[in-house]
Amino acid sequence: MKENQDSESADFIGDNHVSTNATTPLREDAFELSDSEKIALIKEDVRNIMNTLGLDLNDDSLKGTPNRVAKMFVKEIFGGLSPKKKPKASVFDNNYKYGEMLVEKNITLYSTCEHHLLPIVGRAHVAYISNGTVVGLSKMNRIVDHYAKRPQVQERLTMQIVQELQNVLGTEDVACVIDAKHLCVNSRGIRDIESSTVTSEFGGKFKDPAIKREFLDYIQLDTKF
Repeated sequence: MKENQDSESADFIGDNHVSTNATTPLREDAFELSDSEKIALIKEDVRNIMNTLGLDLNDDSLKGTPNRVAKMFVKEIFGGLSPKKKPKASVFDNNYKYGEMLVEKNITLYSTCEHHLLPIVGRAHVAYISNGTVVGLSKMNRIVDHYAKRPQVQERLTMQIVQELQNVLGTEDVACVIDAKHLCVNSRGIRDIESSTVTSEFGGKFKDPAIKREFLDYIQLDTKF
């Protein structure tokens, strides 16, 4: 009975895309296996799934799929799980005394919904106000990419990006807005291809309504070239 209740609860949470943890849920032994060992195990799991579905793995188009999927999981779309792949974000003194907010907008975002393992595709907009240090522009993109490359819920991803930049820059004055489409909504279930999900996290000075408004106005600027 309890097993059925647990299964029903898990289905309810997953189908409704409810987040239950503000940090990525990882076991303590998550990194005991090497990448090559993980690939070998996942390859066999994918092979079993495809066999169960009745696919002919002797077909030239399918025979390499288990290995390709396994490598993609470990090396690419879930590569952000590994702390070794966390980008090194060097900071520099703000020698030019720039005191306004810096906004990096329209950062391309590819992630994966942890409830159905389907893609999340969208844009992230990130900003900070320097308290004496600055970070290279590309590092902001790399931080977004790193945390996106793991099974995610959008709320958590937004918070993780802000928290990481706060740690790097030594300031609470960081903000992030993400606007993304979830294929678990767009291509299955309700199959609403038009809807997108917007999440935000505002720290420090960005909680001030005027500064928050300025940031949101910057996002709306037409900067296409």
